[in-house]
Amino acid sequence: MIVEEIEFNGHPEVRGEHKTTMEITTDKHLTEKGDCIIGVNAKTACNTLNNRIKEEIQKDNNKITIELIVEDMKFKIKAMGSAKLSLKHKKDIVLRKSDFTCTRTVGIHAENAAIDIPREMISKLRNPNVKGLFRIIIGETE
Repeated sequence: MIVEEIEFNGHPEVRGEHKTTMEITTDKHLTEKGDCIIGVNAKTACNTLNNRIKEEIQKDNNKITIELIVEDMKFKIKAMGSAKLSLKHKKDIVLRKSDFTCTRTVGIHAENAAIDIPREMISKLRNPNVKGLFRIIIGETE
């Protein structure tokens, strides 16, 4: 099993309403248009992910699990890797329900998007003092 943990912060504008994507960003600010963004001030972006995890994400049909951890809450999302993922974006990490890929995409065919995150977790993420963890896991999680 390979794991990478990315710390991020909440923000008052977190809405978590996007139906097909979920994003964390290294940017410190967020506008109300960013309805897929669930966290800011992330410590890592696609381009700075560990090389070993990048290699695994870039394998077609490799299973990826994302665990969002906020205080005492945990939410898991299953997604797939792809050789089409360049992982070169310098600010963002995006998980997608579709098979669309770009430099920001870390996983495709995700089972969930921002809208599916429990509303209690989204409420906690509206506090800029709250820390979240975006844990990427390749390999068995059960």
